[in-house]
Amino acid sequence: MDFTPNTKNIAFLGDYIPRRCGIATFTADICEAVAAEFPQTQCIVGSVNDRPEGYDYPERVRFEIDETELASYRRAAEFLNINNVEVVSVQHEFGIFGGPAGSHLLAFLREVRMPVVTTLHTVLKEPNTDQRAVMQQLDLLSSRFIVMAERGRGMLESVYGVDPEKIDLIPHGVIDMPFIDSNFYKDVFGVEGKTVLLTFGLLSPNKGIEYVIDALPAILARHPNIVYLVLGATHPHLLAHEGEAYRHKLERLAEERGVKDQVIFHNRFATLEELKEFIGAADIYITPYLNEAQVTSGTLAYTFGAGKAVISTPYWHAQELLAGERGVLVPFRDSDAITEGVNHFLSNPTLMTAMRKRAWKAGREMIWPVVARRYMESFERARASLSAPSIETVAVRTTENANYPFPPLKLDHLIKMSDHTGIFQHAIYNVPNYHEGYCTDDNARAFIFTVLLQEMTGPQPEMERLASSYLAFLWYAFDANTCRFRNFMSHHREWIERAGSEDSHARALWAVGTALGRSGDEGHRNLCALLFQRGLPPVARFSSPRAWSFALLAIHEYLRAFSGDRAVSQMRDVLAGQLVALFRANASPGWHWFERIVTYDNAKLSHALILSGHWTSNGDMLEIGLTSLRWLLEAQTAESGHFAPIGCHGFWQQGGERARFDQQPLEAHACVSACLEAYAITRDDYWKRAADRCFEWFLGRNDLGQSLYDPKTGGCRDALLQDHLNQNQGAESSLAFYLSRAEIARAANGQIEIVQSCAA
Repeated sequence: MDFTPNTKNIAFLGDYIPRRCGIATFTADICEAVAAEFPQTQCIVGSVNDRPEGYDYPERVRFEIDETELASYRRAAEFLNINNVEVVSVQHEFGIFGGPAGSHLLAFLREVRMPVVTTLHTVLKEPNTDQRAVMQQLDLLSSRFIVMAERGRGMLESVYGVDPEKIDLIPHGVIDMPFIDSNFYKDVFGVEGKTVLLTFGLLSPNKGIEYVIDALPAILARHPNIVYLVLGATHPHLLAHEGEAYRHKLERLAEERGVKDQVIFHNRFATLEELKEFIGAADIYITPYLNEAQVTSGTLAYTFGAGKAVISTPYWHAQELLAGERGVLVPFRDSDAITEGVNHFLSNPTLMTAMRKRAWKAGREMIWPVVARRYMESFERARASLSAPSIETVAVRTTENANYPFPPLKLDHLIKMSDHTGIFQHAIYNVPNYHEGYCTDDNARAFIFTVLLQEMTGPQPEMERLASSYLAFLWYAFDANTCRFRNFMSHHREWIERAGSEDSHARALWAVGTALGRSGDEGHRNLCALLFQRGLPPVARFSSPRAWSFALLAIHEYLRAFSGDRAVSQMRDVLAGQLVALFRANASPGWHWFERIVTYDNAKLSHALILSGHWTSNGDMLEIGLTSLRWLLEAQTAESGHFAPIGCHGFWQQGGERARFDQQPLEAHACVSACLEAYAITRDDYWKRAADRCFEWFLGRNDLGQSLYDPKTGGCRDALLQDHLNQNQGAESSLAFYLSRAEIARAANGQIEIVQSCAA
């Protein structure tokens, strides 16, 4: 089933090509399959080195881990953390990681800040003490497990007590090969007219190849055109300790049994294209492995998926894959049974073809594109499940014993994000992003903040300088010919558009209105008066409810100083009336809202009516504002009581499911501000508690239990995602925090502590 995943940044951890081992091949195959099936994703690899010099890796490998060095696992985790990886796929085999039973891997898993999906290439029925301890920790640290056989899933549950809900059964991927006659490929190897038996994989004594060689004389007696191809280099670890002793033993055995000419060794690690040719040329594939406790076999999966007749010993993966008459099982270490199996196939070509077809058809669910989609589904579930348990964890922490002291204002990040032109729109982490330039929206917010702050603290040279820059930006943004504010400006001070959105225009009005009502700087107020007088009339033609709301906030601030302005008061009545009419047209039982969808900066609509209703003594208008705000708060309150704003990925359509992520600081500030206004007017403690709860969202009382506010910089992270925070600290998010903190302080006692370590 096709779907569009939310996951965009994936890391794969394991051995990797050109290292010669099955895990390395699998890691490369699944990584490339996911990257091909989901081209919008970025897939990177962390590879484990078993030798000091490492390997000549392809570009996909972004970092390397020294198998035996514990610190390198922690460095790898930090690398993923700072590169915004959203999920890590670990390929697990006890022997490929350092420490007792590969326990060094646990240091990596404890440090990563994203969900972990662990693919288990081995599941032991009788683990030793170290292996059981590692598995218990893997269960704690992994969001999900992937196993490739039902036997593996059963043992995870029965032997290790793993929750069955966190286990995904996904078969080993296979090459997508057509169901064709083996003669098509035989000329490649000079075996035209021969019946080809094949075994492939890294050579080692546990493969049991000697039992096939022992069976060959009896097979040749009935079918003299047999050849047996043995493909694979000797396992590197075996080669390092014993050299080619096992291969030489097999060669001597073939000579002793008189089948030297029928056993052809290909001593190499085949490329994918070569492997296709070998598999294509095979008539019967034999896996005579000696160990029952093998829960997955990539070589078996590849030949099965290609629709080959298979004879195998009954190790766990083979028992499962070859069930349903899709292959033949023979006892371990039994050459006579192998002889009987091969002869039975060759004497019954119809039976052999039927088995091949059943295997090939089953293999269509194992081809790499299908497996890649299944892996992506598991990644999506892992990310979703990470946030869900966190909500319950937060519930305990926040309702029983958590403490969220409100921090002082630290303005370092505000100053860093600002230059003589204005405030930069975005940041890369905590560094201004010049590529994105500036915008009127953020300079309006920043100007409001400097006005509110100096209203509480009195004039401050640094704030006056910043305020002048922000106001100068707004003046430059205003087009006197159209009486509209432009919004987006490049770093080169070039306007990117002729006119900004209605929302950005009204937000600029809100900023200059705030200065008219609160600023003590006469020059600023005079300039703001010009902008207000010229910028207000176009609002009468606007259709955006949020633009109406920002304009109403601007008018309220303006009327603090000029309450006798009849034209502005009339504009207030018009805009507020439009909001009331919108509410009445769309609200219904259970849906107390202005539109059929709840989107962004939502509480500003309620806020505008609360203010307008109060100052015009319009009880109905005030009630709509309070009712809609209470409904919005209840909709954005998690079961455990913390604030959980509507997410920007889908918002909330009436009758639909409310988007939980990504949660934006903008929403928290809008609710803080509206609740404080409601409290100031009604003196109902419900609103004060609600304002505090919304502000605590910044500090960690949220779905992830993580603070968006950064006490080191004073800035605020851009968003709360379902399993991690967006670590960028842009202007909108940081100003949402600054404004919320300033407004709470103003409502409390009008005093606020400021920490400004880098200001002049």
